[in-house]
Amino acid sequence: MPLQNETFLQACRGERPAHTPIWLMRQAGRYMPEYRAVRSRVTFNQLCRSPDLCAEVTLQPIDGLGVDAAILFSDILVVFDALGIDVRFEPSPVIATPVRTEAEALALRWGDPHEHLGYVFDAVRACKRALADRVPLIGFCGAPFTTLSYLVEGQTSREFEKIKGMIFSAPKVFAGLMENMTSLLCEYLRGQVLAGVDALQVFDSWAGALSPADYREHVLPHLARLVHFTRGLGVPLILFVRGNANLLALAAELPAEVIGIDWSIDMDQAIAVTGPNRVVQGNLDPMLLLGPAELVERKARACVAAGRAAKAHIFNLGHGISRHTDPAIARHLVEVVHSA
Repeated sequence: MPLQNETFLQACRGERPAHTPIWLMRQAGRYMPEYRAVRSRVTFNQLCRSPDLCAEVTLQPIDGLGVDAAILFSDILVVFDALGIDVRFEPSPVIATPVRTEAEALALRWGDPHEHLGYVFDAVRACKRALADRVPLIGFCGAPFTTLSYLVEGQTSREFEKIKGMIFSAPKVFAGLMENMTSLLCEYLRGQVLAGVDALQVFDSWAGALSPADYREHVLPHLARLVHFTRGLGVPLILFVRGNANLLALAAELPAEVIGIDWSIDMDQAIAVTGPNRVVQGNLDPMLLLGPAELVERKARACVAAGRAAKAHIFNLGHGISRHTDPAIARHLVEVVHSA
């Protein structure tokens, strides 16, 4: 069935819909009282593994904000279920058994995501039923480097000492882990598409831990394999590489339909890097939403205006929305973008 609102997918195809489409990274989350009400009843892990509840929270920003796309409620680390690795959220993720040696890497069980992550695919189907063709549904995964960083560091990191130490002292171990992780993520994304998602986003949230030269040598070949794999899945891909504006040129080398822009570079400068024939997504600093409505409106309109230099533009934040954001400000942002 045709979607009632196809503006997001039109922009992904390089078309210019009637208004600039907008969705927000982490748009279903703690800033919404409806989400907090659900979370008061279940743990985060339980929520991620309950397809009906995933659908409920996935739709909350569709109903509450009027955004042009839904993104599946899940977490990038659920893929560790296929490895038999336990993740606790306290509230940041903590992995009890990080992998840091060659022996530990060789002992990993690389399971089939189609077997171990069925609850995610059930959640996709539940979301599609609940959306009833109102807007498209975006599926996602972490990029190989970001996902592996959690496995090696064991938790969120500032210095990335363990993963960078592995890259520089045991590059073959790192490369083997990246190869296996990429294969796992390829099949995970295939499963989401088979379940019904309309688009995909790959988050390389920790890419900025590496210099451009090291990213090109150690990470880009694996990310390129994942991106090229998705081209055969029949849905558009958004590639979001965060944390170092100098990595944008490397991301733009890959054939993703949409290049995500973070807040570390102005949109006009980003388009100069990606070129005017690419579709871009972004890139309002999410912390701006903690400011007054007048500032949010001015900055949003400037971003929309700058985005007109690209082939097409999907408005988003430069990273996930803050849990301290007033939902009324988020709704105001959507209205401003639609009218700009």
